[in-house]
Amino acid sequence: MFDVVRLVHLSAADGSDAERLMTELRAAAAGAARRVLVQPTLPGVRNGGDVLVHLRFDEAADWSGCAPRVDAVLADPLVTHVDGAEYDGGVGGVAEPRSPGSVYRVLLLRVAPGTTHATIDRFEADLLRMPGYIPTIRSWQLSRVIRGIGSVPWTHVWEQEFTDLDGLNGPYLMHPIHWAHVDRWFDPECPDMIVRDRVCHSFCVNEPTTRH
Repeated sequence: MFDVVRLVHLSAADGSDAERLMTELRAAAAGAARRVLVQPTLPGVRNGGDVLVHLRFDEAADWSGCAPRVDAVLADPLVTHVDGAEYDGGVGGVAEPRSPGSVYRVLLLRVAPGTTHATIDRFEADLLRMPGYIPTIRSWQLSRVIRGIGSVPWTHVWEQEFTDLDGLNGPYLMHPIHWAHVDRWFDPECPDMIVRDRVCHSFCVNEPTTRH
């Protein structure tokens, strides 16, 4: 599989403008992607944009075929900024559950340059350990970025489907495995910190228009 995420920031506009843009994005990927998720972000995102786009393809060539159409839509004057990543899910996870969650969440992050491979391996292992402790996660995938765009050169994409919004804001963000173990990689007061730049924490209702 090959995945694409775009976090789209919009200028002030009424709902009809945003809905038009989302309709055009869905149409641009239809027929090429096996999964097309284009939804407004929910309250509480951090650098997460106004519209979340997640596209899944059978292979990278399928994305190459429709990328110009997606890029043309994102050139709309309504769009003020886009963060995004392209990746193939090569680190680990369970990307497609039999019963999907109702909320899709994605985190874009950058590991500091010069971080050793051994440290990165431990960091990735800690992230992938989380679903074993948090039952509200229905699927998850950790990937190294092949190509990133936006605010910083992203290195990783950490994504999940959750049972519901409470399952993200409660059992995930407040779980001891998160704040007492994983957060050390992000905490500027901890010597283990390796994520020094801004992160993009974005989520939306998980209602793809294409899934098979």
